This record gives sequence, C-alpha cells and structure tokens, in this order.
Amino acid sequence: MNITTALLTKYNQPVPRYTSYPTVPFWKEGLYKDQWERLFGHKFEANDAANGISLYIHLPFCESLCTYCGCNKKITLQHSVEETYIETILAEWKLYCALMTTKPVIRELHLGGGTPTFFSPENLVNLLSRLFETATIHPEREFSFEGHPNNTTKEHLQALYTIGFRRVSFGVQDHNPEVQRVINRIQPLERVQQVILDAREIGYESVNTDLIYGLPLQTPESMEKTIRQTIELRPDRIAFYSYAHVPWTSRAQRLFDEHDLPSAEIKMQLYRLSKKLFQEAGYIDIGMDHFALPHDDLYRAKTDGTLHRNFMGYTLHPTNMLIGLGVSAISDAGMGYAQNEKTLHNYYDVIGKGELAVTKGYFLTDEDKAFGKYILDISCRGKTSFREEDLTLLKQWSFPLLEDLENDGLIILDDTGLEVTEKGSHFIRNICFAFDLHVHRKKIVSSAPLFSKAI
Repeated sequence: MNITTALLTKYNQPVPRYTSYPTVPFWKEGLYKDQWERLFGHKFEANDAANGISLYIHLPFCESLCTYCGCNKKITLQHSVEETYIETILAEWKLYCALMTTKPVIRELHLGGGTPTFFSPENLVNLLSRLFETATIHPEREFSFEGHPNNTTKEHLQALYTIGFRRVSFGVQDHNPEVQRVINRIQPLERVQQVILDAREIGYESVNTDLIYGLPLQTPESMEKTIRQTIELRPDRIAFYSYAHVPWTSRAQRLFDEHDLPSAEIKMQLYRLSKKLFQEAGYIDIGMDHFALPHDDLYRAKTDGTLHRNFMGYTLHPTNMLIGLGVSAISDAGMGYAQNEKTLHNYYDVIGKGELAVTKGYFLTDEDKAFGKYILDISCRGKTSFREEDLTLLKQWSFPLLEDLENDGLIILDDTGLEVTEKGSHFIRNICFAFDLHVHRKKIVSSAPLFSKAI
C-alpha cells in the first residue's frame, strides 16, 4: 500500500473529528432552555426505557497542567473543591430527572475529565451512590472511567469496581521521558505497569491505554519503543490519538516550541509504524483512533455492526439519549445537542438558580440527521448506503469530493453508497468531511482555524 508524500500533503487539511454532526463551531450560542427542556422531556417520554440512557460526568480538576491537553480543565491542588462540585452535579441531575416522566435507566456511564481520579475514592462513591438512588441500573451496564496512572490508587480501583465499574482507561500518551518532560506529564513506566496490574487483580474486564502520536520530540525510534512497551502491558484496548495542535483554543500548547512537532510525513510514519506493531501483536483496527484485542467487546461490536460513536468516543450500545453533567459537558438527545457553561463560576451560578446550565447547542433538521448518519456509518462501519431522496444534495455537495477520494484509491463509490478501502482507513476524517454540508455551504466565517489538521 503506497501512501505518498503528495497524498499526505493533499489531505493534511483542517477537518473535524466528528463526534457530532453538525460539529460544535456550527452550534448556536444562547440556546433556548425552555425549548431544550420541552424537547428533552418529549424525547425521554418516547424513549424505550428498557434500552436505557448514557450518562457522561465531566470532572474537570487536575493537579498539574499537561501542555498538549485541549480539554476543559481546572488546575488546582485544593481538594476542598470536590464537595462543592459534587453537590452541583447532583443538583443538575435532579433538574434533568424532573423533566423525565419515569425513573431513568442508566445503561452507560463514563467519568471523564480533567482527571476523575483527582477526586478521592470516598467522594466518587458518594457522588455515584446518591445519583444511583434516583435511577435504575441496566443489567447490561457499561461503566467506565478515565484515570491518571500517577494518582489512580488501588483504593480508587476497588471503590469504583464495587459500585459497578468494569472498564478503565489510563492516560499514558508516551513512555519516553523527554516527551513526557516537554508535555509536562511525567509518569514512570513502572507506575503504569502497577496500576494496570492492580486493575487486573481487582477484576476489571477491559483496560485501555491512551497514546498520542505527533507530540513534540517524538521520532519513529522513540515511538517504536513506546509501542513495544505498551504491547508488553497487554491492554485490552488502545486509543491511539493524533495530536490536535490547536493553540488558538488551548493556550497551554503555546508553551512548547512548534519546531519540535514532527512533520506531517513523520507523523504518518509514526502512525503506520505503530499500526503495524499493534496488528503484529494481535490488535484489530476498530476505526478512527482505536485498536482492540479480539476478545474485547469493542471488537465484537465492530464485527456485529453495533459499534456507536458519540461524545464519549466509541461505545458498545447506541442509546437514544446521552446526558452530560458538569461544566462544559454535552448532552445529545437525538433531536439536538446542548453544551453546558464552560466556566466553573457560570456553571455554579446557573445551577444554583435552579436552572439547567445549557448555554450553547443545536436542534437537528431532517437533513442533519441523514448526513450525520452517513458520517456515523463511515466512522463505525467503514461504509454507508445513500438514501435516494438525498441524491440531489449528495451529487451537488458530496460527490465532487467523493469522486476525488475514489480517484486516490481511498473509497469505492457508486450511486448507492461507498466503502472505505484499506488505504482510505488512514483518512477517515477526510472521507466523513465530504458529507459536512455545513462547512461546504460556508455557514460559518472565522478568521481563526476551526479544526485541527487531519494528520
């Protein structure tokens, strides 16, 4: 398979990661809360209670700043912030429960951050046990959390396991000490080994490690060592993310020298080398960013066609509703998206007034739903079928790009649909981009870049 420098240069353009469609830059500020509440309540009433809902809880606090990070976070050493934040999360959950006609059934739950294990085991149990009192837990629940190897203790792992968690994801990024130094995330390999061993001993069914390629000072030689060290740890899943350099929104990324970033060509070498090593070790390419061993449920979801993608990344069960709790958290109720206030001060203030903290969002049109499904199909299944009623729009906006992608050997295309080729699997974001009518119609104008580059 020949991926030339010219091809890499051609497709190394700013495109979204497509955890939603439309993507966040096209959402509207000042979302009408009464309309969101009304539509949310209607959607919940129509939802199949047996299927359950997904719940994402954003826990934003970190003890130190990782310079590569683009997440919404708050850096502090003061753990007294935990109690106030927990009470506010529970107050927000109560507001959502008041909109529901029946007791919610929680099928998926993910704790993201920030650093969820910034919170003490006792406070995490306090938060979750009180939240569970107002809900029913689905018998086939999928509970997962993100942990920093440096502060995820055996007590954290045991406490969350006891309350129902079976999946954990450790943010590793890179094992090389020099790369760790420049991104300010120093964690000895021995610590990573120990926390994975602890999770295994306690009984976690799936352990994931997050790695990033394209970080400052990474080379093919250093990347190969990091990958081989990771494979020796034998995580069930590996999330292998492309570093998103967006200093216009993440000011911490200005703290290192951009000249230390690998070129697009070197970055693709890092990806292709790593993918080869993963596959030789028995890991299967699931899709955008993820690899899994054949025994893992993520691989089984890929093979049986139930794999889903949302703001939590790839998930096993496509629930009809995702509720996001916490500062900057995003909810997806099928008919639209809503994002919470992005600063702690505003989030506390609005929830304290007894109002939902949603401040930005988007209500979907029928066109949005149709083209969003094409993007979801491609990112989860590597293929999609076209609806006949969409062909006029597709031929006007999408086909000129798709035909170019086909000429480059990235897809197989006809009037009924498309399938991604092996070469095209390296360019999933670019293929999804062909269906982004909001960008193609240029409904948004900005002097600053909107998205990170594809490679």
